[in-house]
Amino acid sequence: MYETILFPTDGSDHASRVAEHAIDIAGTRDATLHVFSVVDDRAFLVLGDDRVEEVRADLEENALAAIDEAVTAAEKAGVETATDVDVGNPAECIVDYVENEGVDLVVMGTSGDDYEQNVVGSVSQRVVQTASAPVLTVGLES
Repeated sequence: MYETILFPTDGSDHASRVAEHAIDIAGTRDATLHVFSVVDDRAFLVLGDDRVEEVRADLEENALAAIDEAVTAAEKAGVETATDVDVGNPAECIVDYVENEGVDLVVMGTSGDDYEQNVVGSVSQRVVQTASAPVLTVGLES
């Protein structure tokens, strides 16, 4: 039933706990775990043009580090992985990835870094409402 599982990560403090759930499900199902991160370009709207490239580079570095952490944990558990980084609105990019990659299940956290909490509506809520695949959300206390 679940052959392709998506774990979108923002590298927040509780992402490793969410990754544990995604890795466990992928391992149990012999599924491929897609580890995906989005550089949120909405942050660029308030930056001067001279700072955009520096901030983009920092955010891309953070995205790659978040992916590497999850991939390392998945490999230790013997779970096959695929990775990708995108730039844009996180919820939209996640939903697009679900469609484009034929994802069977999304496993994601319910709360991200502080800057995401200031955006109207949460990323996970938008994904739950619009994704064509089931979404398992993992809270901070899970």
